[in-house]
Amino acid sequence: MSSHPPRGAAARIVTFGELMLRLSPPGPERLLQSPELRAGFGGCEANVAVGLAHLGLRADYVTRLPDNPIGHAALQALAAEGVGTTWIQWGGDRMGIYFVEPGADIRASRVVYDRAGSAFACMTADTVDWTGALDGASWFHGSGITPALGDGPRSALAAAVAAAHRAGAAVSVDLNFRPALWQGRDPRPFIEPLVEGAELLIGNLLAVRAMLGVEEEGGRLAPGLAARFGCRYVALTRREVLSASEHGWSAELYDAESGRAWTSHRYQVRVIDRVGGGDSFAAGVIAGLCAGWAPAETVDFAAAAGALKLTVPGDWNRVTRQEIEQLIRQWK
Repeated sequence: MSSHPPRGAAARIVTFGELMLRLSPPGPERLLQSPELRAGFGGCEANVAVGLAHLGLRADYVTRLPDNPIGHAALQALAAEGVGTTWIQWGGDRMGIYFVEPGADIRASRVVYDRAGSAFACMTADTVDWTGALDGASWFHGSGITPALGDGPRSALAAAVAAAHRAGAAVSVDLNFRPALWQGRDPRPFIEPLVEGAELLIGNLLAVRAMLGVEEEGGRLAPGLAARFGCRYVALTRREVLSASEHGWSAELYDAESGRAWTSHRYQVRVIDRVGGGDSFAAGVIAGLCAGWAPAETVDFAAAAGALKLTVPGDWNRVTRQEIEQLIRQWK
């Protein structure tokens, strides 16, 4: 367990994961009900990098893209959001795709993946020079999605986490449980080594149960996780799906050094796009810890960032620090 997260606005955060082409109907239609699909890009770790960039931090994203017009458009889209792209690798034949069917009222949203054999899935353990990519980095962020994508991505993430620890960078892992990607496989042997000694572990009750085999007992979930895996901070989001169109949203941040937990305001949000709320929360927590904010201030900021993302179409949260702070002031 590291004793202190990196401080200051000069912190450099590196995130790693798969960037995908996102296709979704223009409104609440079913997939292919409309002849039109809107194209964009998204993916957990890219979403975090974009969120951090819009909060004014230096965020570099590492992935592998096909050397074709779609891959180059993806890189340009990231750069336009202020994300560093120097360490993006080229190779493979195709970009992963995912289709998002928005829910409405009592009809739940749906995601369909088409990512087998993607450029990212076909990477190997030595595709990225992690010593170079993490040179000067103060923070590394990954997620539990990457190990589900194959042996190459799994070993690349393990190498990145090991290199980050050697370099003295803080490590955060968002569990991000995706049942469709694990297909009945047990995630625990792959996820437990990644979260061991992490500065920050992020998840929700379902993800913690499915990926770490830990149940909540008497409100002691976060302290138990911190003690078991040697994490300094544990952040837990709580999303109450009242309907596809309305969610309750709040979060908790536990600090193992003080042994205290702080809970955010609970927002009740009319949902425009549920994708990316957790990633925006993760970006907010990382931003707060890098800035040296108190845990109470950090969890309030991160929860508000995640709640605002639910009102923004697409994967990427383009809200500013000022907009987040204004929302917090409304509830103080």
